Amino acid sequence: MDGQQEGGAYGARKAGKPFDPIEYIKKPQVILRLISLVFSIIVFGCISAEGYQTDHLSTAEQCVYNGKHGVCGYGMFVGIMALLACGIFLVIDAVFDNLSNVQHRKYAVIADLCFSGLWTLFWFICFCVLADSWRKTDPKPRYGTSSIQAAIAFSFFSIISWGCLTVLAFLRYRQGSDSAFSPSHETGLPPSSTPYSSYPGAPEPQAQDTYQDAPFNPTKDDVSPSAYQAPSY
Repeated sequence: MDGQQEGGAYGARKAGKPFDPIEYIKKPQVILRLISLVFSIIVFGCISAEGYQTDHLSTAEQCVYNGKHGVCGYGMFVGIMALLACGIFLVIDAVFDNLSNVQHRKYAVIADLCFSGLWTLFWFICFCVLADSWRKTDPKPRYGTSSIQAAIAFSFFSIISWGCLTVLAFLRYRQGSDSAFSPSHETGLPPSSTPYSSYPGAPEPQAQDTYQDAPFNPTKDDVSPSAYQAPSY
């Protein structure tokens, strides 16, 4: 393999075609990334807006999730990193079809698979931590309860969306691996019936005549009178 993409690989079309925004929007991974991007904005926005409040005992802001600043910080970290990652991978999806090098496509799919799988785990941890901390919070804050609960709910939804992205990335990676190691007879190309010369510049093979003359056996008529004959003794 010379590294150039002759056909579709890793779930993408042949390179060189113009960018089609309609086809781009219809891609399953693009739809899921947009959904995940919205979820991450909601989680990050809810925690940053209502996650820190002042209680009735002090004027210092406290994390509403049982007063643990680490919980609010972790939720904001996961949300903002997911937001940035969705933006980066959306750009990669836009140029993915025009990556003519198969190795570049492979690296992009592996990066998508690893990050999506890792962030699925991070969102699961985020949901568990937020839900458990909110359960232990007593008393509940006086305002912003809906935003705090929305952060928990959309953390759970993010587990599903990022899990689906992980599955899609795995399927694309497996599709690329199968095509890279498929035998030549599975390519679907008809066998060539044109004979090839053994070396460059060789003449085209000529059709052989099925009729062959009998072995050379000269007759009397073939012998010229002037032909030399050996003397007899």
